[in-house]
Amino acid sequence: MKGLDLCKRFFSVYGLTMIREEFPRYEHRIAAGLVGEGSECYGFDDEISRDHDWGPGFCLWLVKEDYQTVGQALQRRYDQLPRRFEGYERSTGFGHRVGVFEVGDFFAQFIGLSRSPQTLEDWLFLPEAALSKCTNGSVFMDTFGAFSEIRENLLQFYPEDVRLAKMAARCMTAAQAGQYNYMRSVRRNEYYAARCAETMFCSDILSLVFLLNKSYAPYYKWRHRAVAALPILGGFIHNRISTLLDAGSFKVKTNIIEEICVAIIEEFRREGLTELRSDFLLDHGPVIHDKITDEQLRKRDVWIG
Repeated sequence: MKGLDLCKRFFSVYGLTMIREEFPRYEHRIAAGLVGEGSECYGFDDEISRDHDWGPGFCLWLVKEDYQTVGQALQRRYDQLPRRFEGYERSTGFGHRVGVFEVGDFFAQFIGLSRSPQTLEDWLFLPEAALSKCTNGSVFMDTFGAFSEIRENLLQFYPEDVRLAKMAARCMTAAQAGQYNYMRSVRRNEYYAARCAETMFCSDILSLVFLLNKSYAPYYKWRHRAVAALPILGGFIHNRISTLLDAGSFKVKTNIIEEICVAIIEEFRREGLTELRSDFLLDHGPVIHDKITDEQLRKRDVWIG
């Protein structure tokens, strides 16, 4: 049983009926769905997921004027819906993940903006995982379209200049952690530092692959699992990182790190993002950064992104 399917049926049986019978004036103004935090929003939930914040439920999104008029009444009625559905208890976990939301407030809790980003500066500092939470899951209905308009704008992905800035920055940090600091830490017997470098390398490489695919990298817990489905290097990176983490030899780990970096650089060349022949990922960061067309963004340090 997948939580998203369960929630969609719960809405169809109880939520939609409630709206049509008790709030008919707002039927075509309310958006409904399940978006945000939780493994069920990604389709990654399993039996382990059911021990907290899991169960039948849904989100109802209202524009500000409607929320001020009917939001509290709608929330009270939502709270009165059956506590069990198809044998599953409704979620009573921490936080306000389901229920009634004002559209702008819903997005602001994740990205700090109650609207779509307007400038490159807006976009640059929006975390990938936060944007992933705004664009996952499913919208069950949205005739009015206010919620979906913002969501669809976010789904268009970062502007190209911002994507380039972020890819360049990931080249710098991934290379620093994996190709430089990992073995230096091992040689010094600094195994904590080596483990941190390995983890940071994996995280930044995964982010880089999501950026190559123009897809938002999710919360760290699901990043490795999610990368496997991406068409550009997804399956390869998923496999090589699994092997890297399982390897017991520092030399084997170093070789896998280099193999991953070479594959990334080859993809850069295929896409015309770099012409360099270097196998050191850090060398390619400034080259990619220089392709940014916005002068002010291009003047920023290559490590920022």
